[in-house]
Amino acid sequence: MTELKAIELEDVVKEYLSHGEVVQAVKGVSLGIEEGEFFSLLGPSGCGKTTTMRMVAGFEEPTRGVVRLHGKDVTDVPPNLRDVNMVFQSYALFPHMSVWDNVAFGLKQRKVEQAEIARRVGEMLEIVDLKGREKRRPRELSGGQQQRVALARALVNRPRALLLDEPLGALDLKLRQAMQIELKRIQREVGITFVYVTHDQSEALTMSDRIAVMNEGVVEQLAGPREIYEKPASEFVAGFIGTSNLLSGDCSDGVLAVGGGRVLVPGGAGAVSVTVRPEKIVISTEEPANGVSAVPGTVGEVVYLGTYNSYAVSLADGAEVTVFQQNAQDSTTTAERGDSVWLSWQPQHSYVIGS
Repeated sequence: MTELKAIELEDVVKEYLSHGEVVQAVKGVSLGIEEGEFFSLLGPSGCGKTTTMRMVAGFEEPTRGVVRLHGKDVTDVPPNLRDVNMVFQSYALFPHMSVWDNVAFGLKQRKVEQAEIARRVGEMLEIVDLKGREKRRPRELSGGQQQRVALARALVNRPRALLLDEPLGALDLKLRQAMQIELKRIQREVGITFVYVTHDQSEALTMSDRIAVMNEGVVEQLAGPREIYEKPASEFVAGFIGTSNLLSGDCSDGVLAVGGGRVLVPGGAGAVSVTVRPEKIVISTEEPANGVSAVPGTVGEVVYLGTYNSYAVSLADGAEVTVFQQNAQDSTTTAERGDSVWLSWQPQHSYVIGS
């Protein structure tokens, strides 16, 4: 027997009327999210990711299509009758209530017995690492602690799925990175399906089991983080996820002529677009041996970024290639602005988009 998905969207469309014209915010999205999965909807502003999540939560009704939770059609079911909870970027904590009362609020509304409330709130505060701060008010907490209170309040009701809409957006970079690890730990401990909306690629790559990359209302690629990074399905995904170099042209006998050099594309033929990640490229002052892709260029800019240098290298045909070089102790390349260099990489690191 096939196990039911935690969440299913079947050909979901959302249309709005804007200035007398019909605008499609979501264009026929179909996907399935597994039980206990950390699933991210990733894309730029206006791509339809938040609208998609709001249709799962019940705050928006699809124009067409079906939303299922655990096999049940909930397309027309109001939000309060869906077994999901939502966490927003604003936290929406009650400022006059203590941490304990904020977390216990939903249980009290459902008239859960006091002993059960005490047990469940205590357990949840321990999971989110807030034990000992039960009596504090939200204003006495840091941004990360307030975020954990919001999580505890949503999780203490034991929803089948938790929906998170850019929940770390208000935090500074260092705290946001720490909270990414915390969120993944909490999700593993409670075992609940998390659906996470973000425009931050590193955030999605860090936490997700799978990612749906959205663009202009459609899912461009749905896969695990490594596959999306290493094997982008489209030029949009290649450019949006991290930094990528896109090289295009006619390929003959597995070789793409680019900027006076060669890009080895095993099995490639005809017009192709190839992507290669900056960290896969080696920068050197001497022409590499045969067996690797090798392209000459001129260093335009060098940016020191602590753990690595970023090089912008201009090719003879006008294309610009970005190279990341780790600042290791044994690093011998010290290319400067204006230097003539060679870029090289292994054939398997040239990925043909759409292959």
